[in-house]
Amino acid sequence: MNDQLPGAVDTPAAAYASGPSSMRWTHIALPCTDIDKTIDWYERFTPLQLLDRREDADGQGAWLGHPDQGDKPFILVLVSFTRDQDKGPQPVMAPFAHIGLEVTSRAEVEEIARRGEAEGSLAWPPTDMPAPIGYICALKDPDGNMIEFSHNQGVYAKAQEVWG
Repeated sequence: MNDQLPGAVDTPAAAYASGPSSMRWTHIALPCTDIDKTIDWYERFTPLQLLDRREDADGQGAWLGHPDQGDKPFILVLVSFTRDQDKGPQPVMAPFAHIGLEVTSRAEVEEIARRGEAEGSLAWPPTDMPAPIGYICALKDPDGNMIEFSHNQGVYAKAQEVWG
């Protein structure tokens, strides 16, 4: 049994001729227990949408991303290996490790926190943090991974200042 994404095969590079012009940051992969539940959670709480889904004897895999990032994709890869299904909950990122998403307003942070609390996934209530962190809350995805939602964190401003 291999550790490749379910559905992976040895495909000639020519099949994927469209690629980056230089090395790029492309994805984060997380194991999950119930891939359907996890896909649904990310599609409801984040702007990520299902890009691709695969299944084979090793398990299931799904790619979620931003539809407007076709030229510079960054993908959340979810994997559910068949061999791990009887082992209970899958490992999660370490206690402080998290995936961060920046939203457009404080009200959006508060709305996400309200919805997360209603579903029992609120981990950090909305809180003003010192610069450059901004106004944040965090939810736990169905497998317990921490997902931070921030407003005014400064990522966009710094990227525009340095690279814009």
